[in-house]
Amino acid sequence: MGERAFSDELIESLRPLCEGRALVVFDLETTGTDRLSDRIVEIAAIAVEPSGPPRVLDRRVNPLTKIPREATAVHGISDADVKDAPPFREIAAGVATFFGDGDLAGYNVRAFDVPLLVREFERAGVPFAVAGRRIVDMQTIFFRKEPRDLAAAVRFFAGHEHARAHAALADVVAAAEVLAGQLRRYPELPRGLDGLHEFSAPAEGRFVDPDKRFVWRDGEAVFNFGDHRGRNLSWVAEQNPDYLDWMIRRDFPEPAKEIARQARRGVFPKKG
Repeated sequence: MGERAFSDELIESLRPLCEGRALVVFDLETTGTDRLSDRIVEIAAIAVEPSGPPRVLDRRVNPLTKIPREATAVHGISDADVKDAPPFREIAAGVATFFGDGDLAGYNVRAFDVPLLVREFERAGVPFAVAGRRIVDMQTIFFRKEPRDLAAAVRFFAGHEHARAHAALADVVAAAEVLAGQLRRYPELPRGLDGLHEFSAPAEGRFVDPDKRFVWRDGEAVFNFGDHRGRNLSWVAEQNPDYLDWMIRRDFPEPAKEIARQARRGVFPKKG
């Protein structure tokens, strides 16, 4: 956080939440979105104390593995940016001391950042217990207080209540009103269908198939489930082709089975 990125007013607004110990608001940038196998490339945190000034942590981390280009596209951190940074194991003790016994807060930390951080501490052999810490997840609060269903979208973009929710034609009309409202509200949106198609694609275009069984990593398909999660499809096809045969026989979605069939023939999807 080079420059001080927070105000005294912000810290004072959070201080009442510090019930006898620090509240540590933190975030991780990582090599990907698999909380079991991906690694930290940057960790930042503000520890708000019951009294006194906040403490700040801001470190780049060498993940000791290649950072996929899909991840770099999200956070802007490349292999070159971390080549001289320490691996997590070298800073783990200091990070654990910074967190102390503080409670935790962040956006989507329950599902991702906390489990991934715990795994990094385990690899480093540094104790870091989550039990006993309270966790505040701002994403959960956001989603609970600002629902993202069609009725909420109609209220926001069309300015009225969606009175006949889940009646098919009424939902169609409501969805059309939402699209028209989005085009009015966001002039920077593409005006053509090709542009809107690209804009409304899943974030990062991360998934190879509709059912998310495979993800892109450096332009190659990687397993997103099972025993080979995190491994390249091409590696599995060469080293364990029986696994692909198992997929083809079982009740997997057809797009995933077709990817497995093609892989058995030595044909692999490539990201454009």
